Amino acid sequence: MASIFKAYDIRGLVDSELTPDFAFQTGMAFARFLEQEREPATVVIGEDMRPSSPLLAEAFAAGVISNGMDVIRIGLASTDLLYFAAGKLNCPGAMFTASHNPAEYNGIKLCLSGARPVGKESGLLAIEQMVANGMPLTQRPVGKEHQRNLLHDYAEYLLSLVDLTQMRHLKIVIDAGNGMAGYTVPAVFEKLDVEVIPLYFELDGTFPNHEANPIDSANLKDLQKAVKKHGADLGLAFDGDADRCFLVDELGNCVDPSALTALIAARELAKRPKSTVIYNLISSRAVKEVIEENGGKAVRSRVGHSYIKKLMAETGAIFGGEHSGHFYFKEFWRADSGMLAALHAIAALGESKKSISKILAEYQRYFASGEINSTVKDAQGAIAQIKEKYGKDSELTLDELDGLTVNGDTWWFNVRASNTEPLLRLNVEAKTQARMEKLRDQVLGEIRG
Repeated sequence: MASIFKAYDIRGLVDSELTPDFAFQTGMAFARFLEQEREPATVVIGEDMRPSSPLLAEAFAAGVISNGMDVIRIGLASTDLLYFAAGKLNCPGAMFTASHNPAEYNGIKLCLSGARPVGKESGLLAIEQMVANGMPLTQRPVGKEHQRNLLHDYAEYLLSLVDLTQMRHLKIVIDAGNGMAGYTVPAVFEKLDVEVIPLYFELDGTFPNHEANPIDSANLKDLQKAVKKHGADLGLAFDGDADRCFLVDELGNCVDPSALTALIAARELAKRPKSTVIYNLISSRAVKEVIEENGGKAVRSRVGHSYIKKLMAETGAIFGGEHSGHFYFKEFWRADSGMLAALHAIAALGESKKSISKILAEYQRYFASGEINSTVKDAQGAIAQIKEKYGKDSELTLDELDGLTVNGDTWWFNVRASNTEPLLRLNVEAKTQARMEKLRDQVLGEIRG
């Protein structure tokens, strides 16, 4: 139980951990939780292309129905399509996906009405305890199941949020990774002046070509080759449930997600000046600079979607970006949408005569290490040692919003402990490549002894 209830969702091995019986029990627990929260008595349920998803979604739906609530099955969906459904219909939702995990995994992402997140601190722990204690059947009216296809409505809504009317013709390579973007991209792009060169659009939850995890650069090699081969203007890579999007420029180079965060922030602030924008603490320092240069208020967040969504609600922020490729929009119920982020990049490119690399150049001001994981016996002890060392330097500033961040004049680094593994995660950024590499090696030496 404890191993599959994560901080933000439920995820585990099919058959040994995630079974139809478990899904049924979780559906019952979710319905009871929603009843306690006085949520609407209809749950919208979506599923990805994994072979196990339909059976698990069906069992979960049966659990919800047995507890007297109705369900709306929307069938195949990306996670952001599920969030759209939960927002548009104002219903709680459940998405069956394991995102970028390998084929033998599946999972459940839950949300409240209006696509509000359900994490450990906002209901997932209560649901876990109900499942652990057993969910006895009670005598109550059985709910009803309805079917509804919202793909067209989803595409129309996204297109209404971004002005794509002034575009020049573009050639774009899109790698769906055999995931749900292969289902949603055709519906969204059919009305755009874009030639799409598809890679791995066939829905296949066994991921025969590469993992649907674009944060790992090894999974972007096919896209990089195709962009250069076809002389494309842009490459897009989506993860398995298509809630994250990564860019490859016309030269075949991977684009830092912080640069896309800065680009979207500038575009959103042009529409709503002086607004708040959220960025997480491992985003490039350039993000904060761009937000402030464009008249916005930059608010720094812990890593994790539940923290960003909570901060967005508290501050009224119009946009939030994470270095992991998640992008959150106020107009999209503060939920994340890789497709909406992609449309912003396409609009910026399509209305300019510049290439995407030149458009993004002004947002790429620093050199980053990327996230480096180290196995340690005592993560908190290692952080304490680093704090003691760098805390002695009066010219540095330290904060513990999430792990430990040490700020110098032209550099910073952050060390955070993993929630689930004996790992320390290190991110380093500096004004020059040489300074970044020197600092990276120095801190890694302290972590690894």
